[in-house]
Amino acid sequence: MKIDDGITLQDLSGNLSRVFELAGQKIQAIDSTWDPAAGTPVFTVEGQYTTRGWTEWTQGFQFGCAVLQYDVTDDDAFLEIGRRATVDKMASHVTHMGVHDHGFNNLSTYGNLRRLLLEGRTGGDDWERTFYEMAIKSSGAVQAARWTAIADGKGFIHSFNGPHSLFSDTIRSCRILGVAHTLGHHLMGENDRAISLLERLIHHAETTASYNVYYGEGRDRWDVSGRVVHESIFNTNDGNYRCASTQQGYSPFSTWTRGLAWIVTGYAELLEFLDTLSDADLDKYGGRDSIAATFTTAARATADFYIDGATALDGIPYWDTGAPGLFELGDWQGRTSDPHNAHEPIDSSAAAITAQGLYRLGKRLGESRYTQAALTTASTLFDAPYLSEDANHQGLLLHSIYHMPNGWDHVPDGSKIPCGESSMWGDYHGMELATLLHRELHGQQYLTFFDPA
Repeated sequence: MKIDDGITLQDLSGNLSRVFELAGQKIQAIDSTWDPAAGTPVFTVEGQYTTRGWTEWTQGFQFGCAVLQYDVTDDDAFLEIGRRATVDKMASHVTHMGVHDHGFNNLSTYGNLRRLLLEGRTGGDDWERTFYEMAIKSSGAVQAARWTAIADGKGFIHSFNGPHSLFSDTIRSCRILGVAHTLGHHLMGENDRAISLLERLIHHAETTASYNVYYGEGRDRWDVSGRVVHESIFNTNDGNYRCASTQQGYSPFSTWTRGLAWIVTGYAELLEFLDTLSDADLDKYGGRDSIAATFTTAARATADFYIDGATALDGIPYWDTGAPGLFELGDWQGRTSDPHNAHEPIDSSAAAITAQGLYRLGKRLGESRYTQAALTTASTLFDAPYLSEDANHQGLLLHSIYHMPNGWDHVPDGSKIPCGESSMWGDYHGMELATLLHRELHGQQYLTFFDPA
């Protein structure tokens, strides 16, 4: 990436206004046309949102977009969409035992609504707050129950593939455990054993940092610092690590860029969260310095890899750093991204997720390299050819990819690769990034998933 050291938040003011102007149109278009009986909107095909069965992990993003739109615009119509849909549609996600996505679905809805209520923005009462908090407590406990113990005495929240599977994605689901913990909740186990949600958050994050992030030293001496594997496999009989794997990437020995994105942003947010916790809380699990060092090392290594090894010149990555068609593209890192090339697709959703993490990490560490990389990426995303200006296209961010190995993504006529489409997670994280930057630009309260300290 070529970082623009001169770009400022003020320079992005017009782009951010345009994002929310377009987002409002697209949220209303989806709300007025989508048939809930069809399932959850996942990605677009020829500009129209459609579903794709795997898990219902994008429904919270659908309604969360409306809540974020209200956050920025104060337009009550969007608050009504988000509130109504959360009450009517989200309860099953709170108690869903079969997924690792609670931090996505439930903080995007219940979490954002609670945050706005606490900011005095929505006029809700104590009962409404209690409703949101009960959902968050329950979701955090249900997510923490999806636990695999490993040989070192720690463990991880396992993916929907089963108890052997540690996904990089799940680092961002740790957020729901964090908020539930701060609300005083825990998971009750056998014989009334109270299991700490904070302990499971920290142990999951430490396990992910140890096995899913590579540092170019020790066990990883053959690899590149900051590279991320999508999935680590464990022997559930004895808890020992077995091998790297991937579901949505090209190979276990290349980096699926959305998996990288989850890691960068997940650890940046968890570092911010650590700052709100007491030493007494953290001393039980190795102490603040040790935990923060682990999280910082993972965040910094992966952020550096994103900037130096995973993107085109303008901050946008292709879907996997080892995708074979990149060799046909030649010096793809030395040129701006080309979503209409003939070899490999872009993943704009990975850029939207990572940019938020880069901004947070730069703020947390006081290092402008990361914040300027975030603004550089946002400047690219919130303009053509990535911002969707077509009123007939329901997506907000174009050129998002879901699952290349399964061939799920739409290839338009005349193209050799998937392009021109959007995803619900890409649109949500584009809006989340824009909301964060909008609040920063206007001197408003810094956007976090947790209550300010």
